[in-house]
Amino acid sequence: MIKNHPKIKFPAETKPQLIVVIDTEEEFDWDAKPDKDANAVTAMEKIHLVQDIFNQYNIQPCYVIDYPIASQATGYDPLLQFHKNNQCEIGAHLHPWVNPPFGEELSRKNMYPHNLDYQLQLLKLKVLKEKIKEIFNFSPHIYKAGRSGFGNTSYKLMEELGFNIDLSICPRYNYTPDGGPDFRAFSTDPFWFGSQNQLLEIPLSGSFVGIAGNLSSPIYKFSDHFDFLKAKSMLSHLSIVDRLVLSPEGFTSKEHIKLTHSLYNKGVRTFTWNFHNTTLLPGMNSYTQSKQDIVDFLDKFYRFFDFFFDKMGGQATTPSQLKQKIQNK
Repeated sequence: MIKNHPKIKFPAETKPQLIVVIDTEEEFDWDAKPDKDANAVTAMEKIHLVQDIFNQYNIQPCYVIDYPIASQATGYDPLLQFHKNNQCEIGAHLHPWVNPPFGEELSRKNMYPHNLDYQLQLLKLKVLKEKIKEIFNFSPHIYKAGRSGFGNTSYKLMEELGFNIDLSICPRYNYTPDGGPDFRAFSTDPFWFGSQNQLLEIPLSGSFVGIAGNLSSPIYKFSDHFDFLKAKSMLSHLSIVDRLVLSPEGFTSKEHIKLTHSLYNKGVRTFTWNFHNTTLLPGMNSYTQSKQDIVDFLDKFYRFFDFFFDKMGGQATTPSQLKQKIQNK
């Protein structure tokens, strides 16, 4: 895993920059074993619900798309129009269990791309990149590993295939119990990495918030032993420590604002709003089960964007634009 890379810091007067990233993928049971035949993309019929909001705020989101999206007209048709109108960026999102060639054992562990044999990872991502190029007539340079499966050899994968921006790291999270990576040591600040330090990592916006400060991580980890007492909820209620992510999935508007203020006060100037396209279809995951859930879900977009642009004086940007800004500063 990437370690000890210096954070990219911005001058205090820099306006906060907002990036929107959508994990754009097939509909599948997140808690089940992988099924390579579960590749429906009907949720894309609802993608206009969020794109309409982005257009209102002049936001160009980045849709990171996987093979089922890139290989089915139902999946890529709406994005073709958005991209043609310069309303979005497109990146690659590798879900290995539904991405040919199929040479690995289907298992939970192998849903994380970094666990696969390097050559198989390379072949799968190459197939995905070529499929995206075939549909959108350009070679994607933005990558996000499926299930955040980013590991020690991922930079080689990116360099070999011409990717130069990664969006995979979810700070403060540990996926090792399920076979995934451990991101607990990472912050939300972007950084350079790779053999020549020419690859840009833009982590998701996740952090501990609360009066525990530097003790947040050990206290939060220790609370795992007291799940039966709902220890994490108690710590959050008492404002001792809370682990928050800038996502409309599972987090409230109040928490979005709390997290943004906390990160900004620590000198962070890049913020990533992240969610899955499948949340737009009730019942596809745990976040939305009804039409009212969809209404409430979309309302969080308006609440946060109004806060970010009006109260924080923020600006919308894209992964590619942010990379250019960093190189020019």
